Amino acid sequence: MADRTVTGLDPVIHPLPRLRICALLDPVTEEEFATLRDLLKTSDSALSKQVAALADAGYVSQRRAVRAGKSRVWVKLTDSGRRSFRAHVAALSALTA
Repeated sequence: MADRTVTGLDPVIHPLPRLRICALLDPVTEEEFATLRDLLKTSDSALSKQVAALADAGYVSQRRAVRAGKSRVWVKLTDSGRRSFRAHVAALSALTA
C-alpha cells in the first residue's frame, strides 16, 4: 500500500487518469481493457502505463483470456485497491467539507 500524505490522499491513485480508472472499476467486478480505453478516450499505451502503475502498487490485477478468437485483457480492482480508492475518495470529500 502506498504511503499516505497528511491529508489522507493516496499518491498512487491521485493522478487524474488513475483516479478515473479506479472510479470506473469500483462498481464492477472487472472491465475489459478496451472498454476502459474507450470510456477514458485514451490510447492503449497511455492506459497501459496507468494500469501498470496501479498494478505495481497492488491496486489492480489483470487477467488474459480469449474471447471471440482474440486475446483480451480484463482489469479489476484488488481488495486493497478498492479500500485505497474509497479512502482516497473519502479524503477528497473531507477536503471539500
